Amino acid sequence: MMSLSKKFSDGRKGSALPVRVTPRASRNEIVEILSDSTVKIRLTAPPVEGAANEELIKFLAEVLGISKSKLEIVAGATGRDKLISILDMDSEEVHQKILEHLS
Repeated sequence: MMSLSKKFSDGRKGSALPVRVTPRASRNEIVEILSDSTVKIRLTAPPVEGAANEELIKFLAEVLGISKSKLEIVAGATGRDKLISILDMDSEEVHQKILEHLS
């Protein structure tokens, strides 16, 4: 398996995580990491009135072991493809925690 950690990017105070969300799934789970480093995530919440976005932040906070306030959707709030800003955690640590939670 190739090392994907170099493709996650480090920001000034944390890292950025590209995700692709599939709403209305049977359970919340990380499905796979695509070749472009996008993390595919299934969520139980429907894509209405921000429910899926809230569920995504809550789920990622649990996966990464950080508070929800350290996560922010910085791009793609209304689409399936999103960019998540993660404060106070470098890309290598994010990568490790994502791998630990792959279904």
